Amino acid sequence: MSRRRCYVASPLGFTDAGREYYTQTLIPALARVVDPIDPWSLALATEIETAAALGQQRDLWLEIGRRNADAIDSCELLAAVLDGQEVDSGTAAEVGYASAKGLTCFGLRTDLRLSGEPNMAVNLQVEYFIERSGGRIVGSLGELVAALAASATQGP
Repeated sequence: MSRRRCYVASPLGFTDAGREYYTQTLIPALARVVDPIDPWSLALATEIETAAALGQQRDLWLEIGRRNADAIDSCELLAAVLDGQEVDSGTAAEVGYASAKGLTCFGLRTDLRLSGEPNMAVNLQVEYFIERSGGRIVGSLGELVAALAASATQGP
């Protein structure tokens, strides 16, 4: 039986600390139960540097957006890191797109700060899309792994 593919949406690749957590903790934990699809690996640093040197950054950003959409299209699940005072706009867009495409979406919110409307873990629209997809928002990495494991055994 093949493992279900899970797109990992997050802003963690933008910082050194985020990248370390992402590569050393998050991805290995998810890999125990699903095949994590890492959008941060879809573009090379040299590719970004070359585009900047040639004044072609906009074209590359659009290409990376296409690559990310194709990666989401190839998956059955999405796991989104929803930490921050506000959910990252790119992560929110990926959740909405994945939900509309029929993926089951899960959110990880470990942030102690409040975000979104009263009685919501995050922005009402992001939370709606996650719940509409059949997923839920959880408060720990262990809970996320368990939720993905349960979803992965249910099949598409």
